[in-house]
Amino acid sequence: MTAEAAGRTLRDILDAAARGVFPPADGGTTVVPQHGPRDAGVMAFTAHSVVFTDEDPRWVRETLRAQECDALAAPLHPGFLAAFMERTGRTAETVDAVLVGTPLPGEPSPALDEVDGGHPRIAYARERRDDVRAWVARGGVLVMGRGVAGRLEVSVEVDEGVRHRGLGRDLVRSARQLAGEPLWAQVAPGNARSLRAFQAAGYRQVGAEALLRARCGAGQRKMPVWPSE
Repeated sequence: MTAEAAGRTLRDILDAAARGVFPPADGGTTVVPQHGPRDAGVMAFTAHSVVFTDEDPRWVRETLRAQECDALAAPLHPGFLAAFMERTGRTAETVDAVLVGTPLPGEPSPALDEVDGGHPRIAYARERRDDVRAWVARGGVLVMGRGVAGRLEVSVEVDEGVRHRGLGRDLVRSARQLAGEPLWAQVAPGNARSLRAFQAAGYRQVGAEALLRARCGAGQRKMPVWPSE
């Protein structure tokens, strides 16, 4: 059920997925170490999952085998995730769809102004990403930073009064023009509006992901509402 990634890191696997090269669709699960102390979790591709954790891989194998469900579903099954959280003392927010977009040439449209702060989306990103940069357009904010395994991640938020006009789509397309490397997005599956915006801007879904993070302390913010359209 579980195979260790001989010499491969989580970043290696993500970089390959961004190029369209995925783990074998063999029903297996690969266990790799965490890239750093902040993020542990599960990344599910088609018929293959990757568990990234500093826990003993033997514990992962045994716990996955104990799940009373299809082996393909076991790594994202609530039973495994609950055991994973209990084992690590971490918490999970949701299972997200994961999309990736390649860089685009050209100048962003609409025009963007880079800012240092002043928006809850920026503050939220700085709690879970490194090297965060942010831009604003009239009615929206675009944020990029380095998240899981150092990959470049994007999020956007659009003001209520300007939704349904394509601004979210334009912002995430502009992010591809600002990025010089593959750009990743995590979107809650129920946020259909955001998924449509990313897909319309040329991002493609490559899998699903559950991140386990340190439990929220008194000074940490809960995830804000972040519609993109």
